[in-house]
Amino acid sequence: MASVREETAVRVLVVGDRFIPAGDYVEALAEVCGPRFGPVRRVDWPGTKAEQHAAQQTMEWHGAGAVAVPGEIVGAVGDAEVLAVHFAPVPREVLQAADRLRAVCVARAGVENVDVAAATARRVAVVPVFGRNATAVAELAIGLMLAEARDIARADASVKAGGWRKDFGGPGREIGAGTVGLIGLGHVGRAFAERMRGFGARLIAYDPYVPDDVLAHHGVARAGDLDTVFRESDVVQLFARLTAETERFIGARSFALMKPTAYFVNTARSRLVDTDALYEALANRRIAGAGLDVHDQEPLPADSPWRSLDNVTITTHYAGDTTTTTLRSARLVAEVIAELATTGRCAAAVNARELGWV
Repeated sequence: MASVREETAVRVLVVGDRFIPAGDYVEALAEVCGPRFGPVRRVDWPGTKAEQHAAQQTMEWHGAGAVAVPGEIVGAVGDAEVLAVHFAPVPREVLQAADRLRAVCVARAGVENVDVAAATARRVAVVPVFGRNATAVAELAIGLMLAEARDIARADASVKAGGWRKDFGGPGREIGAGTVGLIGLGHVGRAFAERMRGFGARLIAYDPYVPDDVLAHHGVARAGDLDTVFRESDVVQLFARLTAETERFIGARSFALMKPTAYFVNTARSRLVDTDALYEALANRRIAGAGLDVHDQEPLPADSPWRSLDNVTITTHYAGDTTTTTLRSARLVAEVIAELATTGRCAAAVNARELGWV
């Protein structure tokens, strides 16, 4: 990366939330761009962690305009040239309040909390960061896989309820003795593959966008199609990105191909899956179990039928929420801002083509 002169004047507003504090961005900018870079101002998006996550879930389904306009950000954005956010909404009203804005930098891969069309119309770049939580998600994916294969959460729940359960419908399975199939070999899939080396399992992956040499480097064999992954795997790990092409692309047909002893793990997005079909496959014991960190409704309603399934390990959509991820996210945002300051553009902007940057 080209060096940034410390006296470079780029007006930055960082928006902290309950996941990434504003101070983390400020410290990362000082480290990457120098202590005199700026000026850098900060504001906090109000709300509890649960409220902010719920708002993000709403925006993921319905866009930045689906939640309350953040008055604090509208009032603070002023003459900012760069806006750095994580989950905070950036609807049309925020963009209209910032006459000098050049870029919105989002500390995650998804930009559902930004009105990209409105930003593009105002010639404002919208720039995500990639790989920030890949290792965290990969490690939870391994944890969910082990929890299902060895009934860890169910044994723990039994003991805490006063029991001593040992019968889970069959003996536990060793991951190293089978095949683990990956759907998607992007940042998370590659981190997962690296961490699986010590298990000795056969790894296969379906990702038509990844070249053969990348698969070979990570010790993964190419699956010619999606059906092969479901048919041959003892554990299917879902790491695909949510796009128009992949929304609900896994359904009853895929689950029908799985071995009755196989497990399905999703740490990506619930909307990649026909969740009714998955529920039926689990409830009818068509497959052995599942590990799920993402859900169509978050939090799950108190009367959700998912809560009663004995062959599912459920976590609360926290795969990427670690201290390491928080610091890495802020650093990646700082690097994007440094790129803008030194080159006048950001290669990773989702609207780079519309802005004439590619």
